[in-house]
Amino acid sequence: MEKRYKKLNIYYIPAVIIMLLFVAYPLANAIYLSFFNWNGYSQSKEFFGINNYISLVTDKNFLIALRNTLLYGFGSTFFQQVIGLALALFLNTKFKGRKIVRTVIYMPAMVSGLVMGYIMYFFFQTNGGVINDILLFFGIDKVNWLGQANTAIFAIIFVNVWQFVGISMVIYLAGMQGISQSYIEAATIDGANSWQLFRHIILPLLTPALSSSVTFNLIGGLKLYDVIIALTDGGPAKKSNSLATYIANRYFDAERAGYAAAVGVFSFVMIMVIAMIVNNYFRKKEKEVEI
Repeated sequence: MEKRYKKLNIYYIPAVIIMLLFVAYPLANAIYLSFFNWNGYSQSKEFFGINNYISLVTDKNFLIALRNTLLYGFGSTFFQQVIGLALALFLNTKFKGRKIVRTVIYMPAMVSGLVMGYIMYFFFQTNGGVINDILLFFGIDKVNWLGQANTAIFAIIFVNVWQFVGISMVIYLAGMQGISQSYIEAATIDGANSWQLFRHIILPLLTPALSSSVTFNLIGGLKLYDVIIALTDGGPAKKSNSLATYIANRYFDAERAGYAAAVGVFSFVMIMVIAMIVNNYFRKKEKEVEI
């Protein structure tokens, strides 16, 4: 048995090498650079200590990007779960064409976020945008969707939800199909109505699916980058930046590579902590359901 396990362990080596090259090394390098004042291309670096991290607290643009990141993460995740679960409940029933509907809903998830952002730009642009043309048709004044901070953030969340709601739908569909019909039949015999079936039978048994969907969507929303670049490029006046786009802004535009690295390290730690808290919460919920 020991020889067998030793042979199996060899197959972990490629995965470990990939993790070291593309995760561990970049993270270690970012932590190292975050303690320097560096423009990103100069041969010399000035040791800066923890000053880059101290600057985060007083940087208004960083605080705006942090707020937006939490909005993109938690806002997108909330709507993706609600809409995804509703679609899964609907598509779990039998009707003609349901496979086509499933495919159409899932299709946006197969498109690059950058491409999706550029496509949706033509919907939200002020002059000639699809949405404003519809508003004008009904006699409503057009809205500068991407030129105002609040509406720009709304547009970004909307696009992110629309693109990835299909993934939540598929996860919930898989979870529903794994629920034994005996539970449903027993509850129905006991007189449970549709809401009671959903609230006390289906939803608790979907906890593993809910955990997977929330974690996937939350992490994706917290590191959102491509859709923002395509729609607003962080504007207007850096009001729609996420931490991911703010890192690029500081590194390439401001030439503050050390500060960008500090923002990146903070972002990594924040996402890791949030993911751990969410996973621990759902792990406890799953144990409650098992009991």
